[in-house]
Amino acid sequence: MLLCVTASHKTASFELLERLSRTPDDVASTLVDMTPCVQGAVVLATCNRFEAYVEMDEPVTAAGAIGVEAVLEAVEATTGVAAAEFEGAYAVHSGRRVAEHLFSVASGLESVVSGEGEIAGQVRRALKSARKDGTTSPELERLFQRASQAQRKVKNVTALGRAGRSLVRLALELADSRIADWSAERVLLVGTGAYAAVTLATLRERGAVDISVYSPSGRAEVFAAKHGIRPVSAAEYARTAAHSSLLITCTTATEPVLGPEHLQHPVGVVAAGCPVSATGTGSHSQQLVVDLGMPRNVDPAVGALDGVALLDLETIRLHAPLEELQATDAARSVVREAADTFHVVGARQSVTPSVVALRTHMFSLLESEIARARARGDEDGRVEQALRHLTGVLLHTPTTRAHELAAAGRADDFAAALGALYGIDPVEPAAEQGPESSIA
Repeated sequence: MLLCVTASHKTASFELLERLSRTPDDVASTLVDMTPCVQGAVVLATCNRFEAYVEMDEPVTAAGAIGVEAVLEAVEATTGVAAAEFEGAYAVHSGRRVAEHLFSVASGLESVVSGEGEIAGQVRRALKSARKDGTTSPELERLFQRASQAQRKVKNVTALGRAGRSLVRLALELADSRIADWSAERVLLVGTGAYAAVTLATLRERGAVDISVYSPSGRAEVFAAKHGIRPVSAAEYARTAAHSSLLITCTTATEPVLGPEHLQHPVGVVAAGCPVSATGTGSHSQQLVVDLGMPRNVDPAVGALDGVALLDLETIRLHAPLEELQATDAARSVVREAADTFHVVGARQSVTPSVVALRTHMFSLLESEIARARARGDEDGRVEQALRHLTGVLLHTPTTRAHELAAAGRADDFAAALGALYGIDPVEPAAEQGPESSIA
């Protein structure tokens, strides 16, 4: 049974999501090790959601309740968020609902900004991380691979991607009201990950040219060389920050990387050849700080400084545009169809061992009877032909019925009937892990 425990911007506070995102990497492995009922786990942690996808051992009584309890215990053990704090801030999806939910998430339908594109890569990376840690399972592999396929179809056949905007674009659109000429801005980008690359491209689209980059993890020079901007060393960071008119942070650091101490310096300190003003901030009378980090990269105290405006994810979220209803409806139709297909295929797979066992049993009897017929003189093969035809006719109805029962979630009933009538015990085939390239 598939299970999803999800906390998102729709159910949880920004502060709680921030705490959950600090140490998400160990949740899946802790969850898998916690109980033998858990067959696999994949954790998806982004700036606006924290989700645990779990495959539970189907025969377990009350598997859903056990799975939720295991998730809460794993979260508490790895992030420090107690179950009592989590209460009321999460939702649970199980069975057929899990696929539709993940497909919606991957397509950007559940994002702050409907249709934002970053989430698709985050879903793919969540599966890759689970593979690396050995916590995935065949059914979770299939689920996440089909989620990526659904996302691509939504992108290709609907206008959702054009209707929605990424968080980066939305943040810079909100900054437009404060910036008259992007080419005149002195921009400091803090961070060198995927979000930083997207931010840099978006800045250039708007006309920004004076851009430098600082990396708390020391990767500024490599990133700067690749993208043709100026790297900032640790020794230069505070001076450059104080002198910049626009600062954008987007790192995965678990503690703030920009605070009041970086923006306030004694009179006379020189930053990039320009004196710092007597007010304590750079030569610009107004600085704009955009915090795209989760957890937050900027100390909230920065927003209280004179001449500094702070725009963080919580504020950006409040300005997210209304969904474009037509595009969203079309996307949801694609997602529902993909989820239905996922379950039909899964249902057929679930009953396949039973169907194979029945056919193996019947054809074994058939070969025995053909051998007897040949021994009795069936030289022209007419008896063999009749026996093969009869076996095919006899197998047609139970095979069709098996697929119907599986689609209704009753594959176990068919397996039980085989056991009762023929003493057949279907053996599950070993499932193969899907190739990583299929979700690229």
